[in-house]
Amino acid sequence: MALIVQKFGGTSVANAERIFNVANRVVETYDQDNDVVVVVSAQGDTTDELIEKAKEINPRASKREMDVLLSTGEQQSMALLAMAIEKIGRPVVSLSAWQVGLMTDSNYSNSRIKRIVGNRIQAELDKHKIVVMAGFQGINKFDDVTTLGRGGSDTSAVAVASALGADLCQIYTDVRGVFTADPRIVPDAVQLNDISYDEMLELASLGANVLHNRSVEMAKKYNINLEVLSSLEKAPGTIVKEANSVEKMLVRGVARDNDIARISLVGVEDTPGKAFQIFAHLAKKKVNVDVILQSIGRDGKKDISFTVPSSQLEATRKTLDENSGMIGAEHIDINENVSKVSIVGAGMASNPGVAATMFEALYDAGININMISTSEIKVSVLIDKPYAEDAVRAIHAKFHLDAKRD
Repeated sequence: MALIVQKFGGTSVANAERIFNVANRVVETYDQDNDVVVVVSAQGDTTDELIEKAKEINPRASKREMDVLLSTGEQQSMALLAMAIEKIGRPVVSLSAWQVGLMTDSNYSNSRIKRIVGNRIQAELDKHKIVVMAGFQGINKFDDVTTLGRGGSDTSAVAVASALGADLCQIYTDVRGVFTADPRIVPDAVQLNDISYDEMLELASLGANVLHNRSVEMAKKYNINLEVLSSLEKAPGTIVKEANSVEKMLVRGVARDNDIARISLVGVEDTPGKAFQIFAHLAKKKVNVDVILQSIGRDGKKDISFTVPSSQLEATRKTLDENSGMIGAEHIDINENVSKVSIVGAGMASNPGVAATMFEALYDAGININMISTSEIKVSVLIDKPYAEDAVRAIHAKFHLDAKRD
């Protein structure tokens, strides 16, 4: 007997037909003599609809109250799925975050999991029940409901798999697995049979919307057997695992992130510690800074540019305004019309010329590069947003990723 954790996203449980489809998939796994824990997201656009309802009442509602509201979406999904499994005739119980004992910190709307008690889940599994639990939510030391932020249900599933010592964690989505690029942008993108934790983490962090980066971090840390596969069709998925043959593909995938903004601090005083002061203030506000570029100082001045997620732009703007005296910039430019396009591959580290090939693809397509960031397994460029999809297609073709097979 194996213990399998299965996570189903919002599109997988969007309506009654799909809920019964998920219920049948779960029951099929259960009937193969497995213990099953199911983690669900809110149905379809429920979260967005709840946000709009909140705006009708109070556009500046506290994050605590928003968490109370948004957590109800997952509770609806878990109850409806449990009802469907009941109707099929299998023993099942639905559990919310406080019943599961999923403890988080108190960073409302983007909390981090601290631990999972898990006693209740194990007690229900010992009764040979299917456990359906709400993803995306937790509870803090004040017994307040918290939410885990974007992709929180993925993180919930991996955390539960780790806490229970699950044999497998399956993430069901509306795509068959991980592709060399978004198939909606690149029709000839190829599904990967497997991908390393590090490569998947980079792709997730760079805009690939298959897995959330926090879930991949946790899977790597606890060596969770992770599989991405479709809830809508029965087909082999993609295994996420430790790297074992990084030489076979230099570039594994191309990702695009449109949800970013570039901040340019123009004419900052060129003195030691200035960058530290700026980014320390942003760090205190939990702003995630990514690509950073500092110009060579001239006439005692320098320019500092960096990118932040669009969701944190207002927090960034407010922090910079509050510390404008310390920063001392001549002016601050904010550009939301940018995209980050990246290539990822563990084989890149030992193969020169990969970045040059990427830049050549963009040159051939007539696309200008604004900023560049590199690491051992990724190269990212900042370009104007209207050219993002063309850039992805050009890079994908340049590296012949349509012909790559595991």
